[in-house]
Amino acid sequence: MNIALFYHSILSDWNHGNAHFLRGVVRELQRRGHHVQVYEPVGGWSLQNLIEGYGEAKLDELQQYYPGIATNFYLLDTLDLDDVLKDADLVLVHEWSDHELVRRIGEHRAQHDYQLLFHDTHHRAVTERASMAAYDLTHYDGVLAFGQVIRDLYLRERWTTRAWTWHEAADTSVFYPHERPAELAGDLVWVGNWGDEERTAELHEFLIKPVKELGLKAKIYGVRYPEHALKSLADAGIEYGGWLPNYQAPEEFAKYKVTVHVPRRPYVEALPGIPTIRPFEALACGIPLISSPWDDAEHLFTPGQDYLVARTGAEMKQHLQTLISQPKIAAELAKHGLETILSRHTCAHRVSELEQICLELGIDEAKVLPKGIAVV
Repeated sequence: MNIALFYHSILSDWNHGNAHFLRGVVRELQRRGHHVQVYEPVGGWSLQNLIEGYGEAKLDELQQYYPGIATNFYLLDTLDLDDVLKDADLVLVHEWSDHELVRRIGEHRAQHDYQLLFHDTHHRAVTERASMAAYDLTHYDGVLAFGQVIRDLYLRERWTTRAWTWHEAADTSVFYPHERPAELAGDLVWVGNWGDEERTAELHEFLIKPVKELGLKAKIYGVRYPEHALKSLADAGIEYGGWLPNYQAPEEFAKYKVTVHVPRRPYVEALPGIPTIRPFEALACGIPLISSPWDDAEHLFTPGQDYLVARTGAEMKQHLQTLISQPKIAAELAKHGLETILSRHTCAHRVSELEQICLELGIDEAKVLPKGIAVV
């Protein structure tokens, strides 16, 4: 297939957690013989923050992990859709795209034969409903939603007439267990952005306080940490590492004994079944994981076997003590979680799901399933 993907950015993962999954999907589509072109806006906030904070050398570093990764920059005012989409079989437009771009591509689809899907990977359909409702999906062939609850919302609100659940997953070409150094860097590592105060209390209860009380050697990576957050980390003796390129997270996981997952409040309260990308990343790298509560309503994992669940800060403290002091239990947990990822939750699995959706949409099977390409 000829596939055009409109993303906020594929080059930058600064405060852009979706970059992991989007990169993995592109890589897997290309591996299967599909022709993929990625488009992202000039001056996108993620890439601009990356370059301003860390320089363009980071884009060269990205090539070491994703050789040949490339994008096409566009200005909305001058974007020629007739030229860009002249040979397209499938077009995906990510939900971080400008409302005007979404509308214009929809109007273009009304006059052409390719299949057009809107891809939603965020909680804004619940938390910023007016903004999401303003997207004009009239001429879209459907929506890919990263959880059943989001899929159902699109149908219930009549924003679309067709929608599929398409969970995120791990890009196992980059996220896999790395060799552990002879001397570990510490006990616990956590990768996540502080964000918009959506989980401040939870981070204190399930991460900062247990680390402090146990006296663990810990390091936290992420961006958008306000002064009060940095002070809390310092008070707990936690090292702050700033922004960590997403593709280097596997190397950091290998240096520590355990990690935790602390989902944002909107996912816990309104979006059951959506864990975000972080558990996929950790489990794919073979590091033992403990999570604060979230409802695995779609049975993606097996709590207690793939990862441990801490319902309170006290339970988090107990679980951390167990995994750090009993390596055999930690290793068994990590092994089970990795096996679950490899059997069900890789980007290869998701591309297979996307190909089945393409067949359902009526794209020619010879284009959707190129002969001689091994699939999961």
